[in-house]
Amino acid sequence: MPQSTNQLVTTAKKLSAPAAIVGAFALGAAMFVGHGHVHAAMAMDDNSVSALTALDHAMEAVASKVTPAVVNVAVTSRGSSDDLARQQGQMQGLPPGLQQFFGPMMPQQPPQAQIEHGVGSGIIISPDGYIVTNNHVVDGATQIKVTLNDRRVLSAKVVGTDKLTDLAVIKVNATDLPTVVWGDSTKLQPGQSVLAFGSPFGYFQFSVTRGIVSAVNRPNPYSDDARKPGSYIQTDAAINPGNSGGPLVNAHGELVGINTFIISNSGAFAGAGFAIPSQIVRATTDQLIKHGKVEHGFLGININDVTPDNAHFFNVQEASGAIVAQVTPDSPASKGGLHQGDVVTQVNGERVVNGSALQVAVSQMSPGTAVKLGVVRDGKPLSLSLTVGQYHAKSEEANNEGDSGDQKGKIGLAVADLDDQARQQLNIPVHVRGVVVQQVRPASPAEDAGIQPGDVIMEVNRKPAQSASEFVNQVHQGPAGKDLLLLVWSKGNASYRTVHPDVSEQNG
Repeated sequence: MPQSTNQLVTTAKKLSAPAAIVGAFALGAAMFVGHGHVHAAMAMDDNSVSALTALDHAMEAVASKVTPAVVNVAVTSRGSSDDLARQQGQMQGLPPGLQQFFGPMMPQQPPQAQIEHGVGSGIIISPDGYIVTNNHVVDGATQIKVTLNDRRVLSAKVVGTDKLTDLAVIKVNATDLPTVVWGDSTKLQPGQSVLAFGSPFGYFQFSVTRGIVSAVNRPNPYSDDARKPGSYIQTDAAINPGNSGGPLVNAHGELVGINTFIISNSGAFAGAGFAIPSQIVRATTDQLIKHGKVEHGFLGININDVTPDNAHFFNVQEASGAIVAQVTPDSPASKGGLHQGDVVTQVNGERVVNGSALQVAVSQMSPGTAVKLGVVRDGKPLSLSLTVGQYHAKSEEANNEGDSGDQKGKIGLAVADLDDQARQQLNIPVHVRGVVVQQVRPASPAEDAGIQPGDVIMEVNRKPAQSASEFVNQVHQGPAGKDLLLLVWSKGNASYRTVHPDVSEQNG
């Protein structure tokens, strides 16, 4: 027996005798002095037990309803590009006297990323195998294995990911799978009971924890981009590493959120877990399933919440709404007449509670959508009509995928125009012209060809690629199922790469 266990048992033994004596004395005193109330106390205890038993049965029913749709997601991935950069930097930073032992860094022998393994969770949303999880669970995945509740292990492919919301959809080849029912996260109130499902620490598959909604509409404390939507559900239902991507359900067993992160000094659960509300999850996954990507709307503003401390500075009567702190030139907001210092109080007639609510409302709109904003400017109400723009509009997804029935395959990367900022950040020489690679889909033809984020594609089939839109057009113009020849500049060297489009996913 471990020493800590021995100590615990010893302590328990030392306390057992006095505790028994005190308990017997208290019981005797109660029976002697207040024996007339014994039956009433016992009746009250029976009622309490009945209430607790009823609650247990209700939670058991919810758990048994949801658990069959919960999955364990095991991911094999390569090390991140940051790890590769550090590895290469260490090699290039060797003193001249030692470089001869390692040789030059040749483009055909790049630093090798280490294989990494991770485990997360997911929830089945359709009988034909579509599963929702977190983007950070499958990011960089080269292989995904899904364990179902009936212990079957199936291979999964990424349908689409969205870094902005940290959501992803993967799919297994199966039918008649159990699913979860969608719930309405906008109706959640602090104090409501919720259950969290997943695989804490990766080992304890199909676990369930119970708690309440601690708060709603929480902003993202870890946001590295001010345009990322918040509106997180905070819960005290235990969420630990490995629970990422698992469902958060209400007392009806309806999906109200996807567990995504915790706040903890130790790295384990400390009473504050956060889930993406189903309001965002459902809209995002619908787009990922239909298009393989999400086109987020944006207005081009920086915003703050209206608070009791600042409301009077903007001549608003109550502490609600979103303050426009900055308007980007030539943005939809600028063209629509929004000014710095305006307070947005409504979107299409719906009340805006805070900045997070405005972010969520706009990000879920499709680019080109007309929107009416209720605004307070210097205490006076205004109505402005704007057209929503596209978030990261310069980025083009080069899926080589056209209208329904298109027989062209996918190459699986996203590119952007090579502007001065990108040149400076990536240290790209002036003579290198083309488009910069922003993202490469895991296990895609582009990844198989060795293309990585930060590379520059200079030519497609021996023709210069001058812009992101031109590159996409050149990829689409290639004959169906035919290889593409790309001239790629990577880490100071240019080389031709042959990309084999994946025709098997033409309808995926």
